[in-house]
Amino acid sequence: MNRVAVTGIGVICALGRNSEEFSRALREGRSGIGPIQSADCTTLRFHNGAEVQGYDHRPYFDDKRADFMDRFAQFAVIAAREAVSDAGIEWTPELRESSAIITGSCVGGQATEDVGFFNVYKLGQNRVHPLTIPKTMANAGASHISMEFGITGPSYTISTACSSASHAIGQAYWMVRSGMAPLAITGGSEAPLSFGILKAWEALRVVSPDTCRPFSKDRNGMVLGEGGAMLVLEPLEAARARGARIHAEIVGFGMSSDACHITQPSADGAARAMRAAVCDAHLMPEAFGYINAHGTGTQANDTTETSAIRAVFGPHADRLAVSSTKSMHGHALGAAGALEAMAAIFALRDGFLPPTANYTEPDPECDLDVVPNVSRPAQIEYALSNSFAFGGLNAVLAFRR
Repeated sequence: MNRVAVTGIGVICALGRNSEEFSRALREGRSGIGPIQSADCTTLRFHNGAEVQGYDHRPYFDDKRADFMDRFAQFAVIAAREAVSDAGIEWTPELRESSAIITGSCVGGQATEDVGFFNVYKLGQNRVHPLTIPKTMANAGASHISMEFGITGPSYTISTACSSASHAIGQAYWMVRSGMAPLAITGGSEAPLSFGILKAWEALRVVSPDTCRPFSKDRNGMVLGEGGAMLVLEPLEAARARGARIHAEIVGFGMSSDACHITQPSADGAARAMRAAVCDAHLMPEAFGYINAHGTGTQANDTTETSAIRAVFGPHADRLAVSSTKSMHGHALGAAGALEAMAAIFALRDGFLPPTANYTEPDPECDLDVVPNVSRPAQIEYALSNSFAFGGLNAVLAFRR
């Protein structure tokens, strides 16, 4: 069994167009939440999101290639380019043939789908864009990454709502650990800020009318975000042998299903996934110093997650730092786990705890050290990243400095 290193990281989201900008924003506790510019929100109950401000494809893709790609697939390729460059991969025919690409996306090309529905149902047009299907499909990000680098090994996309990217990273980790793949590009991307899906989220009544305040007593919902984040994984010994920079090591992955409710979270299900990740890492719970929480900012999630953490860590929960970076980059649905895994990696690598932004008032039912508003220096050896999805599908990643 191989130990698995993270040797490449790449990101684009509301907090920045690359990993350096993302890390700086986390350290500064700067929120990327603001008025949505890419969709008309005048008839919605909420107007804010965590958007990649002023995004235009032209610095990254020519018009012809961009015409084949929905915004979410563009984010996937942009993040993968940075991660591969950061890892310093020297491609050989053998490596291209055996490397894996495992991505996560919850909703795929919603913006493309929205335009097609608008044209057909509102404008009464008899045709839609001829590339609507390949732009909409959730696996488009993985497919475009494979074409970008000429990778012909196993490539697929996992769609498990808000756990999609974490499931993808976990599967890629197990593939590299077992020797099934010598290298993997993995993560997630999402671009859900189009009118139709915003209207659907409005109907659920879980989106905040102003901002995301995880674990704060006055929290009033989540805020949707967008972006992409990708990691390059390879065996630790191979990375050391070629002199690669190692950002962190993945040491465990756990999954569970609540089997209880399609939207309401379960503390038991979340606890089982965390225990599975800790067990897979062959560690005791007391080894962990930080958890990047799922932390959506809804009443139900944050109290349930607190209960699950206390069930797994017992008295050690009082010594754990637990923060939700969704307070800054928003809830990016299928990409959320990748953004949050990256935040956990930066916490370990750079020696700081990302804060829970927008925090105003302690909640007795969320009685954890949530690192309120301001980042904090800390030398942590092990961290977890939690993802708990609608449908009760849970995924937890464990990292080592």
